[in-house]
Amino acid sequence: MRLFVAIALPAEAAAELDRVVAPLRPAWPELRWTGVDAWHLTLAFLGEVDEVVTGKLAPRLERAARRHAPVSLSLGGAGAFPAAARARVLWTGIHGDRRGLGLLAGSVAAGARRAGAPPAGERRGYQPHLTVARCRVPADVSSLVDALTGFAGTLWVASEIYLIHSRLEARPRYEVLGTWPLRPAGHNPDVL
Repeated sequence: MRLFVAIALPAEAAAELDRVVAPLRPAWPELRWTGVDAWHLTLAFLGEVDEVVTGKLAPRLERAARRHAPVSLSLGGAGAFPAAARARVLWTGIHGDRRGLGLLAGSVAAGARRAGAPPAGERRGYQPHLTVARCRVPADVSSLVDALTGFAGTLWVASEIYLIHSRLEARPRYEVLGTWPLRPAGHNPDVL
């Protein structure tokens, strides 16, 4: 199974971003625009994972989640990987508690590694973003990056993580396999 661990985007945050992105889509039909229903913040992409290892992920991800308090985040700005002039991915950025988000992503990656599903591309380091569109061939999306640069979404709180099975079809389909809450604010996981 093709798996990743992510934070879901609240409907309000998705609606804010969609209001900015929707008018841009018609002028760029050559891009594969991600749908609002597919928007998420990936913490760790695990790639192909066999069922035995998948069964070992749940306790590791639960442990990783309860070590971290909820994080306050917002969407904003834009960029492209590897660069706007030759993009493969157009993204909007993540603002707010990026340190807390990075620590959570690190714990998720460590748990996945211990379960036998090391995250793909782990050596690059965690780069929080939300994918808005993909380019079939490298494209100059500088004007799209410029159009989205001023976007600043409302702050929201992420309080759980999800293990998601990604099915690659004409359009990717996602199935949630598990959900784990982050620890309640003020709770110390080291004190019983």
